[in-house]
Order: sequence, then C-alpha cells, then structure tokens
Amino acid sequence: MELEQISQTLESLPLEQALETLLSASDRRKACLTCSFQAEDMVVLHLLRQEIPEIPVLFLDTGYHFAQTYEYRDRIAQEWQLHLVNVLPQQTVAQQESQFGVLYQSDPTQCCQLRKVEPLMQSLEPYEIWFTGLRREQSPSRKNLKILEQHRLPSGKALWKVSLLADWSWKQVWNYVGAHQLSYLPQYDEGYLSIGCQPCTTIPDDPNHPRSGRWGGKKLECGIHTFSEKAER
Repeated sequence: MELEQISQTLESLPLEQALETLLSASDRRKACLTCSFQAEDMVVLHLLRQEIPEIPVLFLDTGYHFAQTYEYRDRIAQEWQLHLVNVLPQQTVAQQESQFGVLYQSDPTQCCQLRKVEPLMQSLEPYEIWFTGLRREQSPSRKNLKILEQHRLPSGKALWKVSLLADWSWKQVWNYVGAHQLSYLPQYDEGYLSIGCQPCTTIPDDPNHPRSGRWGGKKLECGIHTFSEKAER
C-alpha cells in the first residue's frame, strides 16, 4: 500500500485501529517517539507501549527544563521501565552561555536550534518511523497536520512522521488521561497549557491559544517540527 493511500486510510480510522494499520505496514523495530512528557505525549506513549514495549523514547534534554519535568520524567521512566534516550546538545548550558551569552533571551531561535533541532536531527537517523504528540488544535502552524506524513531530514533521509492525535481536541486528551488514570506534569495544575523549557514557558493569557505562553508570544515553534521537509511522494 502506498504512503498516500495509508495516510488517507488512517484519517478515517479509530485511534487503536489506525495504530494497528500503521504498524502492519511498517517496521515497528525502527520506530521511536519524541516525548516532552506533556499530556499528549503520555497518551501516545501509553498506546505505543501496548504494541512496542521497548520503543525508544527520545527526550530533548536542553538543560533548561522545569525541575518538575525532570522529576516526572525520571519517575515515569522507572515506573514504566522506559527505553529512555536523553538527547543532549553538543554544549552544556554553561559552555553555551560562556560562548554566546544567554541565548534564550537574546536569540531564542538560535538557542532552540542548538539545544533541540540539531541534536534531534542526529538522533532520528537510525529510525524509519517518528511518532509525535502533535495535534492540529495546538497552534495555527499545525492546523494542516496529517496523521501520517513523510518527512526528509537535512541529511536527505526520509522517514514517516506519525501524529496519532492529530485530530484530537484538548478535551479528548484529558478524557483519555482520566480514563486510564495517567499521571501528568504538575505544571498543568498551576495553569500551564504547553510546557517546554522553563525560561521560555509562561501561563498563557488566552486558554484557547495554549502555545501563546511559549517564547513570550514571539514565536510558536521551537523548530523541531519545521526543520524537516515534507518529502515528495
């Protein structure tokens, strides 16, 4: 079955059936999940572990995350016995700030490039399927997201990018969290709706635009979902 046909089929299937169809058409041994341990990622991870218990869970360890995020990551990794892969940038926070100053203040795009985008580019090379927790509702920059897309890394390698929750609402996410009694990042209880690095994350003024609390409203994406190009089919 061609990718375009699989993509169209997935859009019309219930979640579990979509995942089953996708895995039957691909090599699950070469799948990974990028995970910031936000609620959407936990839903996808919960689903994937039922089919691929040892799936690599890639966490972009920027060095700037909330202490609560690190604590939650470590607890879940232990409780769920995750194959956790902490993806690290080339420089430590101290090294980067010594060379460039505090980039998240002066040039947040460059900070994201060095601490998220470039490390992820390299970490995705061994895989053929890249699962994410992206949803169309999250941001105007994601409104045309498809459940299955083929993306090309800067190296030229193409891989499947899968966003199982693409058409889900925020309410559906939390209904799933509640139904399966999943724990979640404590920052949600404080009013945060989209949680990234601590210096660049605030509680949004408008709950209808959760990512407006990121980067002081100056941008909507860190770049990890925009650096790769959709490949020709």
